[in-house]
Amino acid sequence: MKFLHIELLWGNTTPKQTVSKICILTCIILLVFTVTTALLKINKYKLPSTAFGDLKEPESLPSASVKKCDIFSGEWVPNPEAPYYTNTTCWAIHEHQNCMKHGRPDSEFMKWRWKPNECELPIFNPFQFLEIMRGKSMAFVGDSIARNHMQSMICLLSRVERPIDVSHKNDFSYKRWKYSSYNFTMANYWTPHLVRAKKVDSNSALFNVYIDEFDETWTTQIKEFDHVIINGGQWFLGPIVFYEKQKVVGCQYCDLANMTHSNLYYGYRKVFSTTFKSILSLENFKGTTFLRTFSPSHFENGLWNKGGNCVRTKPFRSNETKLEGYDLELHKIQLEEFKVAKKEGTKKGLKFMLLDTTQAMLLRPDGHPNRYGYWPNENMTLYNDCVHWCLPGPIDSWGDFLLEMLKMESVRSISTNMLHL
Repeated sequence: MKFLHIELLWGNTTPKQTVSKICILTCIILLVFTVTTALLKINKYKLPSTAFGDLKEPESLPSASVKKCDIFSGEWVPNPEAPYYTNTTCWAIHEHQNCMKHGRPDSEFMKWRWKPNECELPIFNPFQFLEIMRGKSMAFVGDSIARNHMQSMICLLSRVERPIDVSHKNDFSYKRWKYSSYNFTMANYWTPHLVRAKKVDSNSALFNVYIDEFDETWTTQIKEFDHVIINGGQWFLGPIVFYEKQKVVGCQYCDLANMTHSNLYYGYRKVFSTTFKSILSLENFKGTTFLRTFSPSHFENGLWNKGGNCVRTKPFRSNETKLEGYDLELHKIQLEEFKVAKKEGTKKGLKFMLLDTTQAMLLRPDGHPNRYGYWPNENMTLYNDCVHWCLPGPIDSWGDFLLEMLKMESVRSISTNMLHL
């Protein structure tokens, strides 16, 4: 780092100007000291070897560098030290994502980590995460992939502490967990369409989706949270009747008489616009909103209900596949609506952050349960699952992304606060 020549700082000055410049220099020194202290505090939480049993601790702690780097562009590289928990050490794995329990024969899909092109992405450190989140709360809002994500986080944190169930009701779709030693709460709110929606009837897969109306099952609950992670995607690929201003504006795969087939993309865009508006309209909400982007499925050899499966056992390289079709369009819509929301949020002093996991997950056709989310002899019709993610598995990398973003947010907040002193 080069320092300005002393004459540039002082020059020919009056005593009054000198005092003013001394104050500025003092503030700069305090800023550097405060940020350094905060980073040292974050980095002091090394993982003790006893936290892993026979699992190894990552060799290096997460970087405190504030160097700009696109952590979402990169490749999957081997990580022989993974996984950092197993299906026997973590109690929170949903049955249908418990691939090893249900006989998946290979294990290499668990032994990869995400490597950005321009830097290193540190492996998730549960002690650091809980220290950063001390006294705070985080909500996962969206479909079953949001729940999949939260269960991954619970497993990653299981090396430190087991949370207690503080749910307001006995409903698997709305769970709250508290880490008492850190006064940290995580919750999930199941809302597959993000906006108000309801099934046409109990025997149908058809949903009425009101693309301009808030889903109050979650919008009335989140203003107390410090961090809210939004996601939505796969449910918009099923049968839907779209409503706007209480009127039908189209349908998708609905097979209803005298009904015009609707453009999926219009409805999807309106849903995310409405979702962000619901957050921006909350009174007294001061939290940070993350958009976790669309997670592609990997059905091959047929559709999900026509024998489609996902039997690959290793990741793609980035030059072996690309985002295309509806995956590309849905991701593009999310980015565009996020940009609009972030701009509006800035005016209100609200933070919006992009957890852009789409490209990384596009490269992981090997990470789904496929047929290993249930026992082969179960007497029921079950389809191969190429949507959700095995635990342990690639979805654990979302913890790596999230922790790095939280660290950078902490550094920026400290810097901003100091500059306003």
